Amino acid sequence: MSKTITLRLPADLLQWLEEESRVTGLPKGRLVREQLEQLRTKKARQPFLDLAGSVEGSHQLSLKKGFEA
Repeated sequence: MSKTITLRLPADLLQWLEEESRVTGLPKGRLVREQLEQLRTKKARQPFLDLAGSVEGSHQLSLKKGFEA
């Protein structure tokens, strides 16, 4: 089921949305939904995890001197 929301946009953002809608031929609502979906997907993906395992070197890189096991 679809729900309706009211959204107040600053003039510059509304102008961009209207222009984007005109150029692409897509409704403004669809453009907004697509951008929200992209943001949701991006946040759920946690891009910082792309760096996991990319550091090379000693396995003790994070240890401070004097605190080594």
